[in-house]
Amino acid sequence: MTRAEFELTARQLRAHMLKIALDFFGSKDNAEDVAQEAMLQLWRYCEHIDGSRNVSGLAVRVAKNCCVNHYRKQRMDQRFNNVDSGMAVMVRADPSYSPQERLEAEDARRLMTEVMARLKPRERELFELRSLDGLSTKEIAELTGIPKKSVSAMVSTARMKVFLELKKRLRL
Repeated sequence: MTRAEFELTARQLRAHMLKIALDFFGSKDNAEDVAQEAMLQLWRYCEHIDGSRNVSGLAVRVAKNCCVNHYRKQRMDQRFNNVDSGMAVMVRADPSYSPQERLEAEDARRLMTEVMARLKPRERELFELRSLDGLSTKEIAELTGIPKKSVSAMVSTARMKVFLELKKRLRL
């Protein structure tokens, strides 16, 4: 499919993808973001699309994948915001903390955030569910659909990566 052919069908495809995203999120803002991302992905690969095949079906698949990716990103952002705000409250809420203790707590929070950001997204998610949310391996397996043994192995790997990175950064 040429770019000119794509531009002719783009309006219809975008409207269809927007509807899919709106049904998924129920929010016009999120739907617009997803439709834009899906259109961008189709645009990048439009010259590899066979115009005689079901382009609408491909657009639906791309839109659904973008919805899932957008949802996951929102969930991850929300989890990090909750951790950050929780740590900030913990640091500032206790008036008995000295200025030195507050600085140390803030440094520790920042360091942990940086170290966790180095984990693979799936490792970070499982590590947070286990360490921050306090879920059991069984609960995480049920929530994510990952086998219990795999969850255990991935959490263990993430813990080791965090430990080694902290050890390296703190020169222990």
